[in-house]
This record gives sequence, structure tokens and C-alpha cells, in this order.
Amino acid sequence: MPQLEVDGAALTYDDEGPRDGDGVPLVFIHGWTADRHRWDHQLDHFTQKRRVVRLDLRGHGESGGSGRRTVAELAGDVLAVLDHLELDRFVLVGHSMGGMIAQTLTLDHPERVERLVLVNSISRMTYSRGRGLLMAVSTMVPFKLFVAANIQRAFAPGYPREKIREYVRASAGTPREVVMTCYGAMRSFDVLDRIGEIRTPTLLVHGYHDIQLPVSQMLRMAKAYPDAVVRIVDAGHELPVEKPAELTAVLDRFVTDRP
Repeated sequence: MPQLEVDGAALTYDDEGPRDGDGVPLVFIHGWTADRHRWDHQLDHFTQKRRVVRLDLRGHGESGGSGRRTVAELAGDVLAVLDHLELDRFVLVGHSMGGMIAQTLTLDHPERVERLVLVNSISRMTYSRGRGLLMAVSTMVPFKLFVAANIQRAFAPGYPREKIREYVRASAGTPREVVMTCYGAMRSFDVLDRIGEIRTPTLLVHGYHDIQLPVSQMLRMAKAYPDAVVRIVDAGHELPVEKPAELTAVLDRFVTDRP
């Protein structure tokens, strides 16, 4: 697995698929406490015909380093990897916090982003009362309990409990400092007043049962985009692992459609 040293941290990434494949490369960015394997289904599908890049964000998965304090700093890490790979133009796909990073990159470098896909993501961080209370007491409960409470809420009703426990264990492996610092970065994230600047073809995919970042918040964002395609899927916040095949099909249609 290749790694790139960026500001004292070794960032792990995958760069797979044909260099002369169909269309520009796809770049997948995972969310908070997750890792690049959230995109396994999409990687298996798209690398058959085009180049695909995904990475573990700083302090997540197999990447080293401590947390970044702003989404812009996280975006800088991603851009460093893309520059290293000499990717001048690409399709960005971001889940949750990864979608915030993708929006930041698109606003800062619109000439490099051919299409933008936001999965269960928003442009201004707003918490429900329940989530706000949960985050407020986070420093007063054991870290693993805090992680478990957040991750269990991320799945739609009926998702297998044993699989949820697997994701809880994986998320709890992310260092506490990284988890809480990135939480602070998300909490201060707000580009809602700027996204009207984005002229890149955009797809907004959201889980109907998402209580972490509710559909109502995504629709508020959708109204601000000049020309966005919206898809609602019968899933929770963890759409990439709850309905991987359905997400892949939606992505495939969007990235292969000619404007």
C-alpha cells in the first residue's frame, strides 16, 4: 500500500484501475472515524474501467498523524495526494465529512473537479437537539461509549446488529484526539452561503433514515446549488455500507452521463 508523507504524517492511499480508462479518475473521500474501505464496493466496480483513488484521512485507518482543526486543512491533505499522483482533473465523491472536504476542494479548485458527488453530507453543520446533547456530554463519558452511541445512530433501523458492532469497534480504533479534533472541524464548517458559486455538475445522494445529518438539512443545501441532481435512498447515514450496490449504480449513472 503506497503512502505519502504530508506535514509529518504518512497518508495511506490506493491508486488502482487503468490509466487510459473511460473518463477522468474518481476520487473517494471517507467520513469521520471511518477509512478508505467504506468504498470497497465502488472500488471493485469502477476499477474495471477507470482509474480510482481513495485514501485514509490523517489519523484514520492506516494513515498516521493527529487530527486537523479545519476542513480546509483536511482538504489540503487530500490535494497533496492528488498533486503527488499528478491528477489535474477528477470526479470527487465524498461521504459525510468527506463531502465537506469535497465541497471545499471544489470551491477552491473548480477547474479541477469535473463532477461532484456528496453522499450523506451537508454544507453547514447543524445538529439536532439529541445529537447536540450527545456531543455536549462526550467529554464526560468513556470514549468507546461515546463512539458507540454515535455509530449506532448512523444506521437505519433493522441493519444487522453484528455488523454495527464491527463498525463501532473499527471507529473506536481512531485515536480520541483525532475524533474530537475532526469533530471540531466539522462543527465550524459552513460554506452554505458560497455553494451557489459551484457550477460543477453535482449529485446529492442521501439516506432517508439519516438522523446524523437529516434529509431536511440536505434539501436546504440542494436549494442553494444551481443545478443539482438529488437521490434519496432507503438507508441511514452509512449509505456506502448499508446499500453499497444501490449507491454504486447511482454513481455509475451520474459519472457516465454526458452533459
